[in-house]
Amino acid sequence: MKVEVETWMRKAFEASREEFLALIEEVKGILETEKASREESGLVRISPRAIKSVIVVGDIHGDIKSLIHVLKDVEVLNADRIVFLGDYGDRGTESVEVYYVVLKLKAIAGDKVVLLRGNHEGPPDMPVIPHDLPSLFKKRFGVEGAKAYNQIKELWEYLPYAVLVEGRYVMLHGGLPVNATSIADIAYAHESPSSSNLEEILWSDPVEGEGEFLSMRGEGRLFGEDVTERVLRAVGVKTLIRSHEPCEGMEVRQRGKVLTLFSRKGAPYFNSHAAYLILGEAELKTAKDAGMLARTAVRMW
Repeated sequence: MKVEVETWMRKAFEASREEFLALIEEVKGILETEKASREESGLVRISPRAIKSVIVVGDIHGDIKSLIHVLKDVEVLNADRIVFLGDYGDRGTESVEVYYVVLKLKAIAGDKVVLLRGNHEGPPDMPVIPHDLPSLFKKRFGVEGAKAYNQIKELWEYLPYAVLVEGRYVMLHGGLPVNATSIADIAYAHESPSSSNLEEILWSDPVEGEGEFLSMRGEGRLFGEDVTERVLRAVGVKTLIRSHEPCEGMEVRQRGKVLTLFSRKGAPYFNSHAAYLILGEAELKTAKDAGMLARTAVRMW
């Protein structure tokens, strides 16, 4: 598989628009089937008793070097599940190529690979600014790049936006909805236009202390430890694993209730370290808090 990953990287820079479009359509079909099997929910459930390892990857933001670094790890490619927490493009000049590689991985590995929706893959009523992806597709494919970009946007609608490792962890891009009282509020957030649950899943950030506040991002909320504790208890897990915020690879928040992962480094974030998470048999057998995960299961580089 390592050789294939290197081949995919080279192909990512060489693929024609037609090849790229065909790959998008192939993966969209896979995602559509998976969504139907989840009864249209945005939640992927994982039984910790049925698998031995889960890899969790944070924001990539168009940095193919970081993505390939992660995928070259033998433990990653041999894992039972690989969960990406969203934000594949924007901010990095190789966003189109990153999309090619993650879509190729999904096409080959099927439900072994979970591609979550981040705020940079959000619905039209939650635009991210600046949004570099259209111009990067145009730079790569010329005037015909708009079609590839539009197909990518259509694909986003089929992406799940949360993972539940039952009894252990909940994974998503941004934050916990402050008014969530059950796992259903997360699973069907996209079907509740009157609530801000989906917006908060994609955009929110944890803060120290208690309470919930407006976010300076203009979307989502800032949520304190009391919110996290209440929602984690409601969904029956110990720890929130999320991404969304640049950091030196990983950050433990709210006395171990929240672990933030950031899996790319360099400009424009200028972080010196990146990280991903390997949940092995020990982490799946018994739920660990973020501090323990940071010490035993995070891989930094």
